[in-house]
Parts: sequence; structure tokens; C-alpha cells
Amino acid sequence: MSDIGTGTRASMGVSTGSAQNRYSTGAMVFHWVIAIAVIANWRIAAVAEHASETDAAYWMGHHKALGISILALSILRLLWRLAHPVPAMPNSYATWEKMLARTVHFIFYVLLIGLPIGGWLGVSLFGGNVDMWGLFTLPGLPVGEARETGKAIIGLHKTGGEIFIYLIALHIIGALKHTFWNKDGTLFRMLPFGKPNR
Repeated sequence: MSDIGTGTRASMGVSTGSAQNRYSTGAMVFHWVIAIAVIANWRIAAVAEHASETDAAYWMGHHKALGISILALSILRLLWRLAHPVPAMPNSYATWEKMLARTVHFIFYVLLIGLPIGGWLGVSLFGGNVDMWGLFTLPGLPVGEARETGKAIIGLHKTGGEIFIYLIALHIIGALKHTFWNKDGTLFRMLPFGKPNR
């Protein structure tokens, strides 16, 4: 991780130790807040799917508002990442593991940004908007009303969400496997405690 604080400590001859192998504080905050929001939104959508028509509309209102919030947080996270280079992967990772990790992280960013935009687009094609918990209303995208296209977009949105959940499960399994089986401290790279190994 190359930030001002790390660079200053290194230039003073002070060992940064595991700090060089750990993500920045901002990256950690974005990671965990977005992770919690994504899982919560998945569960909200599941509740809405099995609810009565009235209750479903209530829960989908929360789903849409949280989705737009995730979109905003994801864009900020991406900007943060571009300004704060991430630490190198542990040397213990095999080449295929590094490639898989990079691929999954790339797909995460695509889905974190693409899914909310897709949902917003689908709602817009039905002539709707997004009520942000009564604080303000996000208008629909200027695409006109096309309900059949909207249904197709929402269908893709749902499929993408299911793929996302499977990838999150893979991500969690990988992190736990590396941390507790390989004992390379992978999980602690994204936590302010513990020892992330090189």
C-alpha cells in the first residue's frame, strides 16, 4: 500500500511491517460497508419476492434505494482505489489463484456498478423512479416507457444478482481457506487487526 503515511514512515527508517501488506483504511471501510449493503439488499429482494403485492412494493422500494446507494459507494470506492494502489498479493498465491482473484474482483466492480444501473434502467422503462427513503426522488432515466424491454432488463438484473451471490460465496470461501488453512493472513489484509503475511 503506498500512501503518504506509509511513505513517511519508510523514509524515516521505521519498519512498516504488516502495514505494507494491508489495504488502506478507506478501502477497508468501503469494502465492509458495501459488502453488508449488498448482502442486505439480496435478502430484501428475497423477502419482496415472497411477499404480498403491497408488502412487495414496500420492500422493493428499500431494495431500489439501497441499490442506488451501493452504486454511489461503489463509484467512490473505485475512485479511492485508483488513487490508492492496493498491496501486492501474498507470494504464497499460485499463479492461477492470482488470476482468479483478479478476475473475480474485476467482475465484482462490473456487477457493483452494472446491477444498480440495470435496475434503475428497468424501473425507468416502466415509467418509474427511485424514492430515496423520502429524502429525495431520483428520476427515471430518459429512455421512454417500454415495459417488455423493462421486463427483460429486470430479468437480467435478477440473474446478475444470483451470479453475484455465488461469486461472493466463492470469495468468502477463498479468504477463509487462505487465512485458516494456508495461514497466509489473507483476511487480515482487509481488517485493521491480525497479521497479513507477504
